[in-house]
Amino acid sequence: MKRIFLLTFFSTLIGGAFAQTGCYSEWKKAFTERGAYAVTDEVHRNVYISFIDGTESYCVAGKVRVEYGKVVSIWLMYEDGTYDLLEAVSFTSKTKQAPIIDNGISEEIITKDGEHLYIIFVDKLKPKKKTYKTVGGPGDL
Repeated sequence: MKRIFLLTFFSTLIGGAFAQTGCYSEWKKAFTERGAYAVTDEVHRNVYISFIDGTESYCVAGKVRVEYGKVVSIWLMYEDGTYDLLEAVSFTSKTKQAPIIDNGISEEIITKDGEHLYIIFVDKLKPKKKTYKTVGGPGDL
């Protein structure tokens, strides 16, 4: 019995150590559950750029240019509404090509500085599915 308890305790502890937390995991869950509309080739001005730091993530506002279904330019937004361009030569995907977009989120992007990030197209998240309104019995009247 002690072995089962200890095994369960340590597997929960170790499993939790590798779980992703922060804004990326929340958006990823929403896109997985609800799906996304197609991302068109244009400049998208309402995206979140999720930086991954170990098991934590944080998001900043930005905009990106998409061409042929791939992210080719990234701008990070400052508090005053101005943008800073992240040059295309300073980021790549794991495949060493322009990052593709799948289900409203780009594949992992790696900068020259070794930062890992994802582009989240928040406007492309499909709405929640409608549910029926439940009613009570005669005792609720």
